Amino acid sequence: MKYSWALSKMRMKLAMRSPAFLFFSMIFPLGFLFMYAVVFARGNPEAIVYLMGPVLALTVMGSFWGMSIQLVTFREQGILRRFQLTTVGAGSLLASSIVSNYFLVLPTILLEFLICRYVFHARNMGNLLAVVVLASIGAATFSAFGLIVASVTNNMQETQVINNVIWFLFLFFSGATFPLSIMPLWIQRAALFLPATYLVAGMQGAMLRSSKVPEFIGDCVALLIGMGVAYGISLQLFRWEPDAKVPGRAKVWVVAAMVPFFLLGIWQNVYGRQLQEIHRDFQVLDDASRHAPPR
Repeated sequence: MKYSWALSKMRMKLAMRSPAFLFFSMIFPLGFLFMYAVVFARGNPEAIVYLMGPVLALTVMGSFWGMSIQLVTFREQGILRRFQLTTVGAGSLLASSIVSNYFLVLPTILLEFLICRYVFHARNMGNLLAVVVLASIGAATFSAFGLIVASVTNNMQETQVINNVIWFLFLFFSGATFPLSIMPLWIQRAALFLPATYLVAGMQGAMLRSSKVPEFIGDCVALLIGMGVAYGISLQLFRWEPDAKVPGRAKVWVVAAMVPFFLLGIWQNVYGRQLQEIHRDFQVLDDASRHAPPR
């Protein structure tokens, strides 16, 4: 624990110097916040509260990209090799990635709430406890997903290719950028297999309906299990040396971290009410947009 915290502080300092981290963790979500508030919500506070769900989810998911890039950079530059000569183990190093990301995400979330409240004058700020719980679990989970990508790739080019594919799915098929309710039904059903969908839907419920934590406990459990599996696989495949390579079949391990969401997706498609809740929340946005004052 002592080593993990010391490494976490170092990782936070290094992250603040990284343009990629600053873009995906701060500039990117804040840009979406202003775009959603001005273009889609047209300044309507009720609509802005609905759109805060996807914005918060994007803020949390941004850690996925930063973690994988940073770890691969450390390995290629020989930085990890230096840690190997110390008493720091792979477990502490990976845990520090998750811990540091958590503390780096929180200030951006706080800034988004302040902008929502004092710039766009939103009165209903949702269930803040539920938002904190979802942000905490989500930050840890998507950080772990980033670590597993870094563990199964051999160079920066491979990392960026896999990152782009996964990020594209998270971004456009989870409701984070376009509401799922306006998409074809088959995409809505397929989205139930993505971890990002449950984070977006949970954030929207916490903001719009002030949902309590027990209402999305199943989603939280799936995210936690996914985090545990991803962390365990990252630990097993971790490499200190830049010359150490993993075989191509090791990339199949990425799929293992998705097993909890595969099972949850099947259950939601057959018995669950996630899509009904997503449609209900979208109706609130639609009603708010209809009653928005003309600009």
